[in-house]
Amino acid sequence: MQWMKLVLEDGTVLRGRAFGAPREVAGEVVFNTGMSGYVETLTDPSYRGQILVTTFPLQGNYGVPAARAAGTLDEPFESDRIQVEGLVCLRHSAHPSHHANARTLGAWLASEDVPAIEGIDTRTLTRKLREHGTLRGYLVADDVDTLEGARARARGVAMEQAVADTTVRAPITYEGGSLKIVLVDTGCKDHIARSLLRRGASVLRVPAHADLARAVEGYDGVLLSNGPGDPKSLMPLVDQIRGLFEKNIPIFGVCLGNQLLSLAAGGDTYKLKYGHRGQNQPVQDLLTRRCYVTSQNHGYAVRDESLGADWEPWFVNVNDGTNEGIRCRNRPIASVQFHPEARPGPEDTGFLFDDFLRLVGSMKRGG
Repeated sequence: MQWMKLVLEDGTVLRGRAFGAPREVAGEVVFNTGMSGYVETLTDPSYRGQILVTTFPLQGNYGVPAARAAGTLDEPFESDRIQVEGLVCLRHSAHPSHHANARTLGAWLASEDVPAIEGIDTRTLTRKLREHGTLRGYLVADDVDTLEGARARARGVAMEQAVADTTVRAPITYEGGSLKIVLVDTGCKDHIARSLLRRGASVLRVPAHADLARAVEGYDGVLLSNGPGDPKSLMPLVDQIRGLFEKNIPIFGVCLGNQLLSLAAGGDTYKLKYGHRGQNQPVQDLLTRRCYVTSQNHGYAVRDESLGADWEPWFVNVNDGTNEGIRCRNRPIASVQFHPEARPGPEDTGFLFDDFLRLVGSMKRGG
C-alpha cells in the first residue's frame, strides 16, 4: 500500500504516502504539539484508540531504540506497545541518526501493525481540529473516496474498553524503599512508576478493577494514574476511590486520576473541544501563584464550580482557565491534571512526587 487517505467525519479527504503497517483503522483524530519524544508519545496509553497528528514537521529523525525486555520498565517506552491507532505527519525520516537507534519509525510501526501516513499539511489539519473540535477519522486505502466508504472499511477501538485494554492484568510489585505506594493503573505511563521508584518508594501496581480497600491494606499511600477515555465510564472505580477517603491515607492523582478523584469528591467532568496534548502547557499554582510549563495529554476536564465545600481548585491552565488540579481542605488528598513525570516534556513539576512522598512518610511516622 503506497498511498493512503485520512478521511474525517466532516467529509475532508487528505491523501498522503503510506508507511508503517498496511492496515485500515478508525479513531478520534487528535493533535500533539511536541517537538520531540515520539517514542514516549506513541506508547502513552492515554492515546489508546486515537489517530495522532503531529504538528512538528519531522518525525523519526533519531530512530527508535531496540525493544525493551518483557516485564521491565526500561526507558524510553511508556508501555509495552504502541498505543495509537495510527500516525499522521508531514514527513518521516527513513535514515535516522542516533547512537541508540536500532530501527526506523516506519519499521517499528509496521512491526506493531500500526499504519501511518506522511505528506499531510498537519498544521492546517490542526487548525481545522482547533476550529471544529476533535473529529473522528479513518486511515484507509487510496481507493476509498467517500466518508461512507471509509466508515464501511475501517474499524477502531471501543473507547469504553480503552482502560481495560491498557491496565495491567494482575498486580505487579516493584521493590524499592520503605514507603509503600499502591499505583492504580488505569492506563498508566511507566514513568510514573519509575518516578516513585527513583524516589525510594516500593510500588504495588494494581489493575483498574482491583479491590482497592484490600489492596491498600499495609500500604502507605495511593497514586491514581493517567489513562484513556471518559472518566465517567469508570464509575465503579470512582466509588472505590470515594471509599478510601475515610481511611485517611494520602492519595495523589495524575491526569485521569484528577478527573476520577473529582468525581469521587462529588464533582463533575466534561469533554474539552480539542483537549490539551503537548509539552508546553502553562499552569498556575493558585496557592503560591507560581507558573509552570507542563506536559499534558487529556481530552476531559473538571468543572471547578462542581466541587464541594471540602475541596478547592489547586492549579489552573493559564491558556484557557480550565482546572489543572484539586486539593481536599481536610484530608491528605490532591491531584493534578498535567503530568509531573513528563516523558516527554519538561520536568518542572516533578517536585510534586517529592511532596507526595514526604507527606506519606510524615503520616507513616505519625506526624
